[in-house]
Amino acid sequence: MRTRLFKVVSITFFSLLNGFIATAQIIDFDKENSYKRVFVDTDNFGPSYLDTLQIAYVKAPTDSLKLLILNDLAYYWHTRDLKKAYEFTKIGLGEAASKDCLKWLARFRITQGAILLRNEQLDSAQNVLLLAQNDIEQKDLPFLYTQLGYVHERRGDLTRAADYALKSLRIGEQLNDLHARALAHSDLSNLFWKQEKYDKGLEQGLLSLSLFETLGMNDLDYDFTLYVVGNNYLALGELEKARTYFEHSIAIGERYGFYNNLSDVYISLADLYGRLDNYAKAEEAAQKAISYCEQLNNNFMLMRAWLSLGKLQNLQGKYLSAITSLQNSIEVATEDFGDAFYLSEAYQNLGRAFAGSHNYKEAYLAFEVYDELKKEVFTAEAAERMSQIQTEFEVAQKENTILLQGSQIKKQKTVQTLIIIVSVLLFLYLLLLFNSVRNNRRKNKLLQIQNEEKEFLLKEIHHRVKNNLEIVSSLLSLQSDQITDPKIREAMVKSQQRVQSMSMIHQKLYQGRSLSHIEMKDYFQNLGNHVIQTYGMEKRIVIECDMEVIHVDIDHAIPIGLIVNELLSNALKYAFPGTTEGKICIRLQKRDNMLHLEVSDNGIGKSMSKESVGTGFGTQLIALLTAQLDGVMHLSVDKGTLVTFDFQLTKAA
Repeated sequence: MRTRLFKVVSITFFSLLNGFIATAQIIDFDKENSYKRVFVDTDNFGPSYLDTLQIAYVKAPTDSLKLLILNDLAYYWHTRDLKKAYEFTKIGLGEAASKDCLKWLARFRITQGAILLRNEQLDSAQNVLLLAQNDIEQKDLPFLYTQLGYVHERRGDLTRAADYALKSLRIGEQLNDLHARALAHSDLSNLFWKQEKYDKGLEQGLLSLSLFETLGMNDLDYDFTLYVVGNNYLALGELEKARTYFEHSIAIGERYGFYNNLSDVYISLADLYGRLDNYAKAEEAAQKAISYCEQLNNNFMLMRAWLSLGKLQNLQGKYLSAITSLQNSIEVATEDFGDAFYLSEAYQNLGRAFAGSHNYKEAYLAFEVYDELKKEVFTAEAAERMSQIQTEFEVAQKENTILLQGSQIKKQKTVQTLIIIVSVLLFLYLLLLFNSVRNNRRKNKLLQIQNEEKEFLLKEIHHRVKNNLEIVSSLLSLQSDQITDPKIREAMVKSQQRVQSMSMIHQKLYQGRSLSHIEMKDYFQNLGNHVIQTYGMEKRIVIECDMEVIHVDIDHAIPIGLIVNELLSNALKYAFPGTTEGKICIRLQKRDNMLHLEVSDNGIGKSMSKESVGTGFGTQLIALLTAQLDGVMHLSVDKGTLVTFDFQLTKAA
């Protein structure tokens, strides 16, 4: 319900928006596809589209395009003014005859038949349509049969009308013409409604709407089908649903100027509002219906409009007014009117009006005519044919259901086969995956064992290197004990310390988790304690490592360790003379892609004088190691000594 209300609002909005659309939106002779056919290629235009077609058809660059536009112009004028429509049809017939174009002559005859039957010239309409049948193309047959069906419906011959609707439906199915199928279901819905088979009528109408909506085009026939569905809902007592469909139909009708459909809908709305006891709106709807009928010059519609007003006045108890309205209705219906269905309704309501005004003689006469007309409409043959049609649809529906079920069973079997194939392939894939995982586990286990063996061997190598360096250190210590020259002895002690600093590196490697990186804070602490003990100054000198835990690769760790060893030795020799107590601070930090090393003491500040820096092997060694690490050294002597280094991490020794 909300969806349809939204559509009504949308159509109303766009009808206002599109009222000023330019001619070029439908027709532009400078383009290859110069004419977007109204209600075939587009419905994006306002009510002035007929003026656009009237201006354009005379300027069409080819005869076929001119005839196409002229036929559309003639056909759609019959929704507003039957006389004007007939004038354009005569022009089209003349143009087609002069060019000896039988195809277009047949199409204009169908348009002519549609106009004649709405002018109550049913015999003429039938003759013209049958004449068109001789030269018509197959794709135009559904439209031809639809118009022939309307002729028989107007005569009250619902049996023949239903046969033509079925013919149109079958050809539409053969040609896969959705519009033809939708229109046929719409006509059947209207015929079921006239036979008071409202459930079946509603079913056919909703099916028709679904096909129209698949096409996505708001045209004359879609608009009429909305009205037919609303009628079936109205007859079933579902008034709100009926009103929704009627309002949707009105929105389309007002947008495109479909006066015939607007007349139909307002006639039904008068009935609907009367049932809701909203007599003011009901009378307004009836008057609007009369107004549209008069503009259309259609006596058939005008007769029904007066009938709707008379029914409403009966409902209100205004019997004298009802008699006048109903007599107007019957007067409009000439002898050639032919539609016994609506005439029977007019005489039935006229009988009620006379009875209500106590004129029982006239009431009896009116009811007598009503009975005769009703027999014409509700014949046993018509009822039987409509029942047959209903049965045919039910059988076809069951056959479709059986075919659909068969198709679904086939699909299910196909799906089951695919599931089995996929399952087998999945099983094989999982089997291969399992074997692959198992093999990878074996390989990983083997690699793990090999890695553990290699790690063990590397640790063993570092252990042995450490032991060998310890032996060298011990040999140097033994040798230094036998040397009496203090300078040589001092050189031997320093060499021993240097070897010991490298030995500690290898000890850290085989004791730690990593075989390539050293944790420097603990290393500096151990190195410092060893050097202090070597000089026997552990009671008065404190080593402080003011730094975070930091790991450095072995290529940087060994040179840095040797540098720190030299700086510690220098500080212990020169910065704390006599029994002076003090502190040596070591700090190593990572700064972006640099290693920043600081070694400072709070000694006398003379440990690295210019004379001493330029002489001695230790100073030269520090310079060489700094250059090896692509580093820069800075010396500061002020209330102690501070030596800083910045090493590049990208380079290794």
